Amino acid sequence: MIRRIIRRRRPAPTLAGISLEEELALIRVELMYGLRVNREAYLRRKADERNEMVTRMRERDAAEMLTDLRGSLERAVQPTVVDLRGRRQPHSSQDPEPA
Repeated sequence: MIRRIIRRRRPAPTLAGISLEEELALIRVELMYGLRVNREAYLRRKADERNEMVTRMRERDAAEMLTDLRGSLERAVQPTVVDLRGRRQPHSSQDPEPA
């Protein structure tokens, strides 16, 4: 049964091209900023970043990666404190005036 599950898994996606979402984002950058994006350089950089990530993940264990992710999330998301008392409407002892 385990062999069947392993055989049914799809192979990892390869970087054969630019996805539709990426192409639209590149076109948007070109139109908004008047730049020309080299698609071949973009694909090379994308492949390099993917290979670097794979290398990093192989060198570390899951607990270490989780600790790093927690730390980066804590640094990225600053806690917001909301003073609920300050948001409340002041209650007046008098009745509101009729309209």
